[in-house]
Amino acid sequence: MALILHAHPLSSFCHKALTALYEYGLPFEQRMVDFGDPASAEAFRALWPMARMPVLEDTSRGAVVPESSIMIEYLQIHHSGTVRLIPEDPDAALEVRARDRFFDLSVQVPMQKIVNDRIRPANAKDPHGLAEAKAHLAAALDIVERDMEGRTWAAGEAFSMADCAAAPAMFYADKVMPLAPERPNAAAYLGRLKARPSYARTLKEAEPYMRFFPVA
Repeated sequence: MALILHAHPLSSFCHKALTALYEYGLPFEQRMVDFGDPASAEAFRALWPMARMPVLEDTSRGAVVPESSIMIEYLQIHHSGTVRLIPEDPDAALEVRARDRFFDLSVQVPMQKIVNDRIRPANAKDPHGLAEAKAHLAAALDIVERDMEGRTWAAGEAFSMADCAAAPAMFYADKVMPLAPERPNAAAYLGRLKARPSYARTLKEAEPYMRFFPVA
C-alpha cells in the first residue's frame, strides 16, 4: 500500500493524523510503533531518526513525512481529491493554521507535561513545572470556551485541520482538567469532536490501549 502511517493508537498526535486520513477517505496501512520492542524502535529510528510519531511513508513518491500538520498538508496536496482540510482562501487557510498551532502548542503541550509528571517516579516529580503547565492549560481552555460560543468547529462552520488537532488535544485535556461544568462551550465542542465519524473511529481503535493512560 502506498501510504503507511507509523503510529501508536494512544498517541495524541497520531490521533490527529488518523482523523485527517479518515476525513480524506484514503486507504493506508497502519504500522504500530512500540518503543518497548527493540526491533520496532530500531526500524522506526531508521525511518525517522528523531523517533517522534506519527510519520507518514508514501512509497508511491518515495517520501517520508514527519509532523502531523505537515502530513495533513502533504496529503491534501498529493492525495486528498476533493476533500479539503485547509481552505483555498488564503485568509481562511491562515485562520485554520493558526488554530491548528494553538491546539498543538497551547493545549497539547501543557496537557502532555501534566501526563508526563504522572508517570515520573516520586523522586523525579516537577512541582513547579506541573503548576506552570496547569496554568497554561487552564488559560488555553478559557480561550477555547470563549471562541467556541456560537461556533460549530474551530475555524467556523467547516471541519478542518484545526479540528483534527483539537480532537485529541481536547479529549486528553478533559482527562487531566475536566471541562464541565466550568467550560460548557468547550465541553460541547468536545462532544461534537467525539461524535465526528473520523475521530469516533480513531477513539474506537484506541480503546484497547486506554487502560495505559495514567490517572492522577
